[in-house]
Amino acid sequence: MKMTYGFLILRKWSERSHSEQNVDCITPTTSKCCRLRPSCKLYSSLNSSVSDFLVLLLVFLLIILEKVFAGFHGLIYDNKTESMRTINLLQRMNIYQEVFLSILYRVLPIQKYLEPVYFYIYTLFGLQAIYVTALYITSWLLSGTWLSGLLAAFWYVTNRIDTTRVEFTIPLRENWALPFFAIQIAAITYFLRPNLQPLSERLTLLAIFVSTFLFSLTWQFNQFMMLMQALVLFTLDSLDMLPAAKATWLYGIQMTGLLLVCILQFFNSMILGSLLISFNLSVLIARKLQKNLKTGSFLNRLGKLLLHLFAVLCLTLFLNNIIKKILNLKSDEHIFKFLKAKFGFGATRDFDANLYLCEEAFGLLPFNTFGRLSDTLLFYAYIFVLSITVMAALAVAFHNLSDSANQQSMGQMGKCTIILKPETAYNLIHTILFGFLALSTMRMKYLWTSHMCVFASFGLCSPEIWELLLKLIHLYNPKRICIMRYSVPILILLYLCYKFWPGMMDELSELREFYDPDTVELMNWINSNTPRKAVFAGSMQLLAGVKLCTGRTLTNHPHYEDNSLRERTKAVYQIYAKRSPEDVHALLRSFGADYVILEDSICYERRHQRGCRLRDLLDIANGHMMDGPGENDPDLKLAGHPRFCEEIKRNLPPYTAYFTRVFQNKTFHVYKLSRNK
Repeated sequence: MKMTYGFLILRKWSERSHSEQNVDCITPTTSKCCRLRPSCKLYSSLNSSVSDFLVLLLVFLLIILEKVFAGFHGLIYDNKTESMRTINLLQRMNIYQEVFLSILYRVLPIQKYLEPVYFYIYTLFGLQAIYVTALYITSWLLSGTWLSGLLAAFWYVTNRIDTTRVEFTIPLRENWALPFFAIQIAAITYFLRPNLQPLSERLTLLAIFVSTFLFSLTWQFNQFMMLMQALVLFTLDSLDMLPAAKATWLYGIQMTGLLLVCILQFFNSMILGSLLISFNLSVLIARKLQKNLKTGSFLNRLGKLLLHLFAVLCLTLFLNNIIKKILNLKSDEHIFKFLKAKFGFGATRDFDANLYLCEEAFGLLPFNTFGRLSDTLLFYAYIFVLSITVMAALAVAFHNLSDSANQQSMGQMGKCTIILKPETAYNLIHTILFGFLALSTMRMKYLWTSHMCVFASFGLCSPEIWELLLKLIHLYNPKRICIMRYSVPILILLYLCYKFWPGMMDELSELREFYDPDTVELMNWINSNTPRKAVFAGSMQLLAGVKLCTGRTLTNHPHYEDNSLRERTKAVYQIYAKRSPEDVHALLRSFGADYVILEDSICYERRHQRGCRLRDLLDIANGHMMDGPGENDPDLKLAGHPRFCEEIKRNLPPYTAYFTRVFQNKTFHVYKLSRNK
């Protein structure tokens, strides 16, 4: 739904014709002001010595501002999206980027030459170029050579099936957010370098803050990604592998950026109740309360570290529960139900949790992913670099924890950071934690695989990595290090060019076309045969398309971070359950539905296995036995009614009394609801 609104906002604020603008505005040669535009009255009060051209520019600026404010009002008080509700789209959805693009499109003189949808697409493709540039810079900063950045960029492009989804789903929130996340990682990598000049440090902190803020503003899952990042900082800080003061700065920037987004989203309660804010506060509080954490013998420090970890964990859960109780927050409870079931902490019949569990994108990372990554040599290089840096990190961590006195630790810190610099340690723990996330949830692999390109290329070009390896096998020589760090990346680049360059050129020459005649026919019928204020019910994905193509009001849509909307979606989905026509009609009319769209692809679904089909999830949630051969839980009962989506097509009197079929093709069936029942 959020990607749908990207196009909608651009379309809304750009559809005004040039002739309308000319009627609304004044010209410098007239003394009359338009009644439609109060801002035009400003012209008569301006001093005659002011240039007519500047006056015209000022008037156009005021007209644009009026349209912008009207657009903001329409987004804040939107009653054309969800039936029987007025919602704040800026609070509910991460669409500030589309608002910004809409304003930019209105201001720039490009409306005659570029349609809004192409302006949107080109902007997102431009962001991907910034994304690759940020990966290039991060790898260069870590290794000290531009060759590393070039290899990272090549690996990202050749592994694009596993590093990005922008090719086939352009307006995804992650395609907006991940470029800023990559910029943030590059800035943090530079910030963690020792002995930075004060000005450089301040500018880097500013870059980290801006990128963190933009990342948080553009993606609803920002808090979970930054929680992983906070865990990286906590691990490194606890093991003395980065300065505590710099970790504190980064904790503060995370919270400040998220709270600023919270304000812009009209105090979105899901942000205030995020685990990230609770965790960062807990870390800072525990650090103040627990003195002398980094002194003592190895066992003493290890005991203090475990106690510190326990204190932070308990305090995080306590603060998070208090905040959620105060705010009565339920927006993210489906995520925790999903995580609880996914990691084996009890089975669930919760419809929302099972909807996630049954989606392939939220399953484990498929094994064939590693085959594709191995074809480009990325996976082999990554494992090679990861093994060496993990060994170095374990040695440095043991060294830091073994120092009995703080002075001794500080005195030998320089020696240790030669083996594993703070910026290298940060990227190591980052890639490990995000690797675990990707392995457990396939949808999150794009956060890992892009960083995998950076980490593998850095290691192959890093003198420290080759020095450690050559010393380990007793072949150390400064000339050998120089030869290895340049020859290996160059050979890999030549291999990638030879194997993948022709295929990429062939792909660029292909022209593909969208072809879905049944959906196009449905949208055309809705536009031609239903009132503008008609309310439609159906599946979340289809209704998002209905909103985009027809502008009709919906009963539900794919914004799943709202508890009341999740409950409404489950109620609407009873059209695919075993319910009576009276019950279904009453449910749909309670949401103001005038039409309901049934999809054969859902009613007779075969894509998922038994137990994961949408109709099965509804049966389980309703306490009914599932269709087809196979076992059912003993407490499930036979339903008292046939499946609604199947039975309604027989046109039996109990159904025709409530529903009248008004449209049908091979995929969709549209029924109009009677109003007098």
